Formats: sequence, structure tokens, C-alpha cells
Amino acid sequence: MENKENFVFESPTRIYYGLHEEENVGKYISSYGFHSVLLVYGRSSCKKSGLYDVVINSLKKENIKILELSNVTSNPTLSKVNEGLALIRQNPVDLILALGGGSVIDTAKSIANGYYYEGNPFDFNEHKARPSKALPIGVILTIAAAGSELSASCVITDESRHLKRGFNSDTSRPLFVIENPLLLNGLPKNQYAYGIVDILAHSMERYFSPSKEIEFSDYMALGLMKATLDASKILLYNLDDINARKVLILASSYSHNGLTSLMKNITMPVHQLEHELSGLYPNIAHGLGLGVLYPYWMEEVYQKDVDKFVTFGNVLFGIKEIGEDGARKTINAYKNFLKDWGLPSSLKEIGVKESDIETMAQSFATRVVSGILDLNYDLAKRIYVRAWKGA
Repeated sequence: MENKENFVFESPTRIYYGLHEEENVGKYISSYGFHSVLLVYGRSSCKKSGLYDVVINSLKKENIKILELSNVTSNPTLSKVNEGLALIRQNPVDLILALGGGSVIDTAKSIANGYYYEGNPFDFNEHKARPSKALPIGVILTIAAAGSELSASCVITDESRHLKRGFNSDTSRPLFVIENPLLLNGLPKNQYAYGIVDILAHSMERYFSPSKEIEFSDYMALGLMKATLDASKILLYNLDDINARKVLILASSYSHNGLTSLMKNITMPVHQLEHELSGLYPNIAHGLGLGVLYPYWMEEVYQKDVDKFVTFGNVLFGIKEIGEDGARKTINAYKNFLKDWGLPSSLKEIGVKESDIETMAQSFATRVVSGILDLNYDLAKRIYVRAWKGA
């Protein structure tokens, strides 16, 4: 296992944070000396909210040439990446500008990395190649969830093979991100729920990765998760609370930029389990899949590091019990948190076929993932079976 005692940490993405900062995007892009962009966005929400017009007007004010790639879907696809690559190879641009959340940002990242690569951009996701150069990426964040706005990760689905894979590269780190909590206006409750689960999962994956004792990064993760949980308690009853949104949007960014990974070996096993799920079922949101799977993973592994689960439960949920009783109460408290947000507790509830469990387990087993307890075919299948039954 790689030694993490020595490390280099860098989080180079510039954050332009504040109300109405998106109005300045043209000025910021011009300050870098860029004159053309590929604007990447989803379906209709940015146009319905008026954000699209604000961005277009800001870019035009600075005489920035605009190409557009729209209709990016949840669980972004290789075909959309290739569509974007074809567009900018015919009409080169200086910057890829992502207007949206994790799916839009990862699409932008894959296009940016693929631009200078002659092969299939999914080669990076399958770890057949590594990018050495990429176009710069800018982000206007509209969803607090994936943390892709500060991260080095890029997750794409090759829909022809139902294969969802991610890779990490510093070439994927955005040059800048604009963060305005008002841009979360209009998000439905379930979108908030999926985002909160994803933010927590990013820090939980790191926190629960093996360590001999509570480390500096674990304290950072615990604090970030406590802030996220406290904000979620407010948002559960008032989605318009601006202070809770401020916490959430920053937690999204700092849960996935590497700060809570320092001196640890990170494998993110539950994320890998979920990638098999939403790779096969692209209609299942990533945060939804994580919410279903995480409690069953917890129940399978908590005995390997009871003290860490106890600390997690004490800080996040105020659980005083220690030992296995405390660990089990912690898991139940997390289940209740998911239930409060109205999230389902089984794969069966969200339309997964029992016959597909074997397919997911076999695909997962092609890349055994370490963690508190190494995940192999048998354990992965057991988690999928329990998650499907909801027991």
C-alpha cells in the first residue's frame, strides 16, 4: 500500500464566492486572456431560472465567442463527451465552461482531457492511459453535491457497455469556480437529499478508510460532516435558508478536494459499488444509490473499526454509548437521517432487478477495492443482496 506519510497537497482552483458572482463570469474569463468558450450545461433548468441568459450576456459583454453543448444528463455519458470533442475540434476554444453540477462538470472535464488525446477519452476512466495535458475548465456551480468543482476526479459512463468508471488527474482540476448559494434556487427536495448524501459520503469514505488512530484529516472530515448534517436539519424544513445553503455549497467543494485525504490511503469502496449500480441503471441518481448502499456496507464492516464508528456517532449524532452498541446505534442514526429525508432503503424500491445483482457483483470483482474490509466478489454480492431486500 502506498506510503502517505509524505504528501504534496494542492487545491489550485480559484473560488469566486458570493451573491450574483455569476454576473462577472465574462470579466473573470477575460482576465485569464481567454476569448472563446464551450458552454456545457444540462437540459432546461438553467434557462428557466434565467441563469443561462445572465451567463450569455456576461460573456458577450467581453466579446467572448460561445459554442454550446447542451442536454448533459445525470450520470454523464461518453457519447455526450464525444459530441463535445467533435464540436471543439472543428471549432477550437480556449476554455470549457461548465454550468451545472457534477454531471455537467465531469462532462466538461472529460472533454478537456480528451482534446489533446488521440484515443478514446474513456481510456482514462479505464486506466489504460493518463492525460498529460488538458484544456482549462471553469465552473458555475448550481448544485451542491458532487464536489467535482474542486476535485481531480472525473466519472463518466460508457453507456454502450453500461460501464461507469472514474479516474483522478490534476489535469481535471478546474481553473476556477463561481459559487453563489442563490443558484440553488428551485432545486427540489430530493435533489437536496441526494446532494447531502453525496457530500457526506465523500467525507465518510475518507474518514472510514483505515488508519491506526484518529488523524488530522479525520478531524477535518468529522467537522465537515457535522456542518453538513447541521445544515441538512435546517434545509429539511426550509430549502430557502441561505445560511444553510452557504454551508452546503462549501461543504460540497471541500469534501472532495483532497483535504480530508491527507496521510490516508483512499479507495472509496461504496462509491465503487454505486458506480456499478448507476452504470447499469443510469436513471438512478448517484446520491440516491449511495443512500441505499451505505448502511449495508456499514453493517458489514463496523466490527473491523468499532472505535471509529463510535467517534463518528458521537460527533454527528450525539451518541454516548461506546463499543459495538455505540457503533450499531450510529448506523441506526444514519439510517434515520436518510429516512427523515424520505430516501428509500432498498434497491428493490428504486427499480433494480434482483437478477442484476450477479451482473453488478461480477463487474465490481474485476477491480477489488480495499477499505476497512477488503471488498471482493462475495462481500460485494452480499451487500447488493441485502440492499435489494432492504434487510
